[in-house]
Amino acid sequence: MQLKLENPKLFSDLISIISELVTEVRLKVNSTGLQLTAIDPANVAMVHFRIPSDLFIQFDVSQEHSLGLNLDNLKAVLRRCKPGSSLTIQKAENFLKLGIHDRIKRDFTLALLDIDAEEKELLNLEFKSVIKMDSEAFTEAVEDCLVVSDACTFFSEPNRFTLEAHGLNSAKAEFSSEEVEIYSDTSKARYSLEYLNKFIKGSKISSRVTISFSDSKPARIDFPTGNVMLSFILAPRIEQED
Repeated sequence: MQLKLENPKLFSDLISIISELVTEVRLKVNSTGLQLTAIDPANVAMVHFRIPSDLFIQFDVSQEHSLGLNLDNLKAVLRRCKPGSSLTIQKAENFLKLGIHDRIKRDFTLALLDIDAEEKELLNLEFKSVIKMDSEAFTEAVEDCLVVSDACTFFSEPNRFTLEAHGLNSAKAEFSSEEVEIYSDTSKARYSLEYLNKFIKGSKISSRVTISFSDSKPARIDFPTGNVMLSFILAPRIEQED
């Protein structure tokens, strides 16, 4: 297995975002590309990403590989990539070899982990409401809610999408169908802001976000960029409204 990325920033950003949720994962590499699906230790959120093989300038994979990795260690190496660096990735026995090439050639070796975990697939869910909007606007709305509470409510109608949080104080952000794309019945659900605050870091890789949810059901948050997709699924908060 030998891979080469001419511009590893996107890969580095993905690993940095995912490491907010999970630490030890199995990265799957096959002829179609790289992908990862994992559940956080509290079983509240799922994360998935896929990078297609055509994003690499070299992608030599003769068989499927499952790479057990500590994301903090991988993230630390990827931070050493500078603008203009290229990255090579090779598997050698029980190690992953990473080469960073710019003014000089630097090599790192990470031990592969034996992670005994069930193979995960991204959950296939149906949603009553789908909202497509600017990721920066969604980020601002989540951060506003975080000022006053630890959870917020998504409320969607055919012509309106609202994020609202209540504690001793309250915050509310409202978007009309003139500002965002709304495909919706009437849906309402409440979600943890601790997790949403981690998800919105996906705005680093995509200027758009798709929010899909139904009444008191898990939400899916997608950050698409070209053929690369970063997705999160978040369980609802089932509790008395403030």
